[in-house]
Amino acid sequence: MTIRPRSLAALALAGALLPSAAGAHTGADGAGGFASGFLHPLAGLDHVLAMVAVGLWGAQLGPPALWVLPVAFPLVMALGGVAGIVGLPLPSVEWGIALSVIVLGSAIALDQRPRLAFAALVVAFFAVFHGYAHGAELPAQVGPLAYSAGFVVATGTLHLAGIGLGLVARLPNGLPALRAGGSAIAAAGLYLAWRLLAA
Repeated sequence: MTIRPRSLAALALAGALLPSAAGAHTGADGAGGFASGFLHPLAGLDHVLAMVAVGLWGAQLGPPALWVLPVAFPLVMALGGVAGIVGLPLPSVEWGIALSVIVLGSAIALDQRPRLAFAALVVAFFAVFHGYAHGAELPAQVGPLAYSAGFVVATGTLHLAGIGLGLVARLPNGLPALRAGGSAIAAAGLYLAWRLLAA
């Protein structure tokens, strides 16, 4: 039995849509430590789509972006998390997160292949917003180190999932399937932005 690349992309996208909340940034939960930090980003469609998109884009660009982008994101995200924990002001965090989904999805859909430094800068810029949102919502009773480690590991796991899905581009007719997935991610980002406007 042969699995078509478009079917694989559709199945992957359906799996990404499983999180129940439209955003992971719904307030602090009562669980503690590493497990709480790990599960928190997996509960939000915005974070899941952006993280998978980073892996997809890296796979689409190929080495060295294949590894540079998924490594740059959690490193910079951790810095954004520290900024959120200590309460540094950062305006329009939710808009930055929604825009990350739109831009990263569009880059995949349009098969954008900028220089590595520019792609890494784009990814790092959006990482600040994602990290800040998680850091700002750190439950008061949770140790920041374990919680932060949890959401960084979850982010890395989502990047790896995106890389794995992105390798579909190497199959016959895989690039159109990958670009279709990017279009779906960008459309989901537009939906998230519409939700923010309607709120």
